[in-house]
Amino acid sequence: MKKILSLLFEHKTLDRTAAKEVLVNIGKGVYNEHEVTSFMTVYLMRSITLPELQGFQDALLELCLPMEFDGMDTIDIVGTGGDGKNTFNISTLSCFIVAGTGNKVTKHGNYGASTISGSSNVVESMGYRFKNDNAALRRELEEANICFLHAPLFHPALKNVGPIRKNLGIRTFFNMLGPLVNPAFPAFSIIGVYNLEMARLYNYLMQQQSKNFAIVHGLDGYDEISLTGDSKVITATGEQVWSATELGGMEVTPESIRGGDTIEAAANIFSDIIQAKGTLQQEAVVLANAAVALQVTGVYPNYTDAFEAAKESLRSGKAYQCLQRLIALQ
Repeated sequence: MKKILSLLFEHKTLDRTAAKEVLVNIGKGVYNEHEVTSFMTVYLMRSITLPELQGFQDALLELCLPMEFDGMDTIDIVGTGGDGKNTFNISTLSCFIVAGTGNKVTKHGNYGASTISGSSNVVESMGYRFKNDNAALRRELEEANICFLHAPLFHPALKNVGPIRKNLGIRTFFNMLGPLVNPAFPAFSIIGVYNLEMARLYNYLMQQQSKNFAIVHGLDGYDEISLTGDSKVITATGEQVWSATELGGMEVTPESIRGGDTIEAAANIFSDIIQAKGTLQQEAVVLANAAVALQVTGVYPNYTDAFEAAKESLRSGKAYQCLQRLIALQ
């Protein structure tokens, strides 16, 4: 690690092979806590390069415990986190709405490192038990249309750096990696990013991997469609800036989509929204993100139809039924 750190401190970058090697070693516990912290600190001070991101992704996928769900084309909606906005769990709620339409969702997530309540925090508080048993997860997919993949159970490197990330309390390059290393290798990916530079990197990576994807970015700094202003949506066919009104029928205030100050408060907000008891602003934001995901599947001919399908899933109670079935299986 000393050689790597010296190289990075001289403002040099890693090639893809070297980046992969160092993250494999982190995953295997080769380095001590101070070395890993120093390595992560470098990327708090400068942007990650494309070869470095590719190498880190290679390492995590090589080390991960893969899940196989043959015959199922699944989808994931995930944000990088680290936007500092403390919104409620928009991506996770959107996943349940998508599941309520009959699509299969393999949600990849973790505890909040730079936010109060990550996706793992909220589903665990609802009664979900984390697991990496392929058969049990497949049963959840078949019966509830959704399963949850708690990242540390599938990625040893993420488990090893978890305490360090929590102690730092700010976004690190591991925020960037989470959306790229879903162990179920979903056919469809919707990734929320907190800046346009990150959107450019993800776009290149996803194009190289021939994925059906959408990259979303709230232009006022959100790693999701926030409806607090315009949003950029990038897909394999191009990119477009959408207004809040076009995506959700309204523009909302930042205050209206804030999460709670505790995990319990975040869970209460989640519970209200999934039961169609949230505010119109909260509902609009969740439906917009779910609609983009549904459109990526190709099942819906246009965004309007996808949005209506998302609305029907939430308001009919189908999204909530998916949550209830999932918890009943624990």
